[in-house]
Order: sequence, then structure tokens, then C-alpha cells
Amino acid sequence: MELMNLLRVPQRRVAPGSIPGTVLADPCAARPEIQVMAYDLEALDEFDLLEAKQASAHVGQKRTVWINVTGLGDANTIRELGEAFGIHGLALEDVVNTYQRPKIEEYRNHLFVVLRMLDTTDGSQSEQISFFLGDGHLLTFQENPDDCFESIRKRIRDKHGRIRHNGPDYLAYCLMDAIIDDFFPQVDVLGERLEELEEEVLRSPSVETLNEIHRTRHALLAMRRNISSTREVMNALLRDTGGKIEENTRVYLRDCYDHAIQLLDIIESQREIAAGLLDVYLSSVNNRMNEVMKVLTVIATLFIPLTFLVGVYGMNFDTQVSPYNMPELENPYGYPVLLAIMAVVIVAELGYFYYRGWIGRR
Repeated sequence: MELMNLLRVPQRRVAPGSIPGTVLADPCAARPEIQVMAYDLEALDEFDLLEAKQASAHVGQKRTVWINVTGLGDANTIRELGEAFGIHGLALEDVVNTYQRPKIEEYRNHLFVVLRMLDTTDGSQSEQISFFLGDGHLLTFQENPDDCFESIRKRIRDKHGRIRHNGPDYLAYCLMDAIIDDFFPQVDVLGERLEELEEEVLRSPSVETLNEIHRTRHALLAMRRNISSTREVMNALLRDTGGKIEENTRVYLRDCYDHAIQLLDIIESQREIAAGLLDVYLSSVNNRMNEVMKVLTVIATLFIPLTFLVGVYGMNFDTQVSPYNMPELENPYGYPVLLAIMAVVIVAELGYFYYRGWIGRR
């Protein structure tokens, strides 16, 4: 897995000086598909919409209506949905500019929330999820069809849990809870990778190990920024005074807030481990370098006296000129005696090094 891609956000922005509220769709994005789930305790209607203008017609029938838009490739469809639900132009601009951080904004007739959801296909990228919570309805925008909401849809279809007993604010809580909980498996993957890197650092550190540590740190930093902003969003929802969040739903939002804090604690611990791995890596590399230098130093030290001996006996003195000009050269056993002396010097040096603990033992 390429950890550098974790929570990667495309930096596509409108031109500087553009009119506020400009809705500029990405030409490479998928065309919007509108799915509607309208339900109450007794009945459920699930269908696709072909006309964006028809979306608001299903609201106001004493049912909870979830309108989910998948794909942001058509600006006209986004604008029509905005007109149908009275969404402010600045909020629509934030919907299509998918580099937004998690945030919450309150408008006159709806509550606007932005979260980032991990891509369920590989977990290495994130996409923006936009929520518009209004009276009796929840409008969501997402970039790709893959999401972590299938369990929520199944609960609606099967009347499982409390979701059919509550309004759109509880539905929004369920979706946000699924988004936050989807980070836990990815955090566990990063934790396992850090354990593997710790073993690599201690066993056989390499440049690739160092690069992987840096990639993991960057991934944790990106995830921390995301979860930190998400925590602030949950805290703001708990303090909402606009009437969009019912009191019984706040109890469940506290659970989302607690999960965000748990994620932050885990991520902070993993960031400390990753920072410690850098120190361990440098220490391991230095230790390996010291071992190499020690071996080279021992070899050089062994050859210093040998080099002295062969240097002395390599001088061109004539023994016939003076009896003091290296008379050992006339000895018939001079060569084997010199080799024996050199061998004794090496053994004596190795014995001294071993006695001092420089080689062979700690």
C-alpha cells in the first residue's frame, strides 16, 4: 500500500477572483446519480431520480427522506438540487471543490457538514462527503459510489435498530458514525506496519526502511489533521442550537466524539512510535558503521608493526661497507625468523585486543 497516498486530496480550485458561489464541476468526475430512500416506521420507498428538480417533491410527507447524490461531474444538476432545497451558493461551491477539510456551517434552513471518508477500495485515499441536514430530509453528496454506508441502508430496509424510529438527524449521526469507525481498520493497518518497521530497523535497516518510516509518518499526519477537524465538527454538533439536532440524538453524537478522541489518541501514540523509529534507525546505522570502523581499525592496527618491520628490512644497506649496516641480512634464517616475529606480533596484538574486550566479546 502506498502510504503517501493516504487521505490524498486533489488540489483543484476555482480561478482566483471568481464570483463567490461559483459551481465548477470537475470534467473528470462521474455524472451525478440520485438515489432516494423515503421511510417512516411503516413504509419504505427506495428509487432513483432522473430529474434533480423532483427531489424536493418527496420532502414534507411526514417521512424521513435521504437523498444521496453520487458523482459531482455535472454542475447543472448540482445547481438544480441547490435551488430545489434552498442551499446557499457558497455551500454548493464547497460541495464541488472537494479539497475541503471537515467542517460545519449553519445556514438559515439547513445545517452544512463536510467530512472526509476513506476510500473503501484500498483505504489509501479519501473522498469528501457533504451533508445538508434540513427539516425532514438529509441531502448527501459523495464523489464515488464506493462507501461505508451499505450497512446503514440495510438497517433501513430491515427495520433494524432505531433508525426507522427517528428523523434525519439520527440518520446523519449513523452515517457520520460509519465514516469515523471506518478509520479504525486503517489505523490498525498502520500500527501493524509500524511493528514490522521496528523489526526491520533492529534487524536490517536500509534506505527503503527509512523511506517507509517517512511515508508512515506523513500518512499519520494527514490522518491526524482529518480526525482532529472531525472531532471539532462532532463537538460543534453537540452544541448545536439551531434546532436541527434533537436532544436524544446528541447522546449518540457523544459516542462519535468519543470515537474521534480514541482515534486521535491512537494516532498520537503511533506518531511517537514512528518518531522513535527514526532515532532507532539512526542508532542502528551508527552502530553498524561503528562495527565496520572497528574491524577496519583492527586490521589497520595489525598491519602497522608489520609494515614497520618490512619497511626496515626493505632498506638498501650494504653489509660489506660496514658491519653495522643490518648484519641480519647475512643470516641464513633471516627470512623465516622475520615471518615468525611478524606472526608473534599479530598473535600478541589479537590477544591484547581480546583481553581489553575490543574484539570477540562484549
